Amino acid sequence: MDSRELRYFVAVAEELHFGRAAERLGIAQPPLSRTIAQLERRLGVALLERTSRKVTLTGAGSVLLAEGRAVLGALAAAERRTRAAATTPATLVLSAKAGASGELLAKLLDAYAAEPGAVPVDLLLCESQPQQALHDGRADVALLHEPFDSTAGLDTETLRTEGQIAILPAAHPLAGRPHLRLAEVGSLPQLPLARWPGPDGSYPDGPGAEVRNQTQLLQLIALGRTTVVMPESSRANLLEGLVAVPVTDAPTVTTVIAWPPHSRSLALAALVRAATRL
Repeated sequence: MDSRELRYFVAVAEELHFGRAAERLGIAQPPLSRTIAQLERRLGVALLERTSRKVTLTGAGSVLLAEGRAVLGALAAAERRTRAAATTPATLVLSAKAGASGELLAKLLDAYAAEPGAVPVDLLLCESQPQQALHDGRADVALLHEPFDSTAGLDTETLRTEGQIAILPAAHPLAGRPHLRLAEVGSLPQLPLARWPGPDGSYPDGPGAEVRNQTQLLQLIALGRTTVVMPESSRANLLEGLVAVPVTDAPTVTTVIAWPPHSRSLALAALVRAATRL
């Protein structure tokens, strides 16, 4: 395989539509279709299931999507680091979801700064999908939250595991409850659960507000328009007029530090060590 074939396949696998993928790549659709068919023949497997109405990934296609993102991310990162080495001091770029893990992030940066030979850390705060910055080479390391963020194709170390809370307007009738269950949160009158964009940028169907970041989300909750179930550590970001109620049957959230498996950066290794000691 060459990088062009991988770029073409990843575009189709993410868009699940040949027309949109061709437009994204800036090419015509026929050569894109021929390249994917040629790739399938060379590998001897079907990567996509095509019908007149939709395109879906096969099991083999899902594997190649994860592997292809990692390879393309490695190439992009190599280009970025090579250019940076010629013009600027060495740095690490850390990707994280804006508004999440603020206390942990602050402690991590302080702990790493005390390490011998620590390099400057640039923050890349994303509205969603911080792992994508690792795949496309914009970041060297990321703080991710399972099961919300995918760690496929990445190396990880677990930092902490915590329960979840529902965030409600203080005036809501259930705000004074000692705890709630997921079924109760999902059926709150006038407070449908907020919807976050997926990896392709589209929102799942539902009545809840479409949100892109925590600042927007918390304001909408305060206005009585939506609610959300979030990690326990989100209590630190609550605005006045909001309350947090534990959700007893919500799945736990695991915060991990993640990086591309091909990385050989000593600075990154020191940052991971500092994180796991916290």
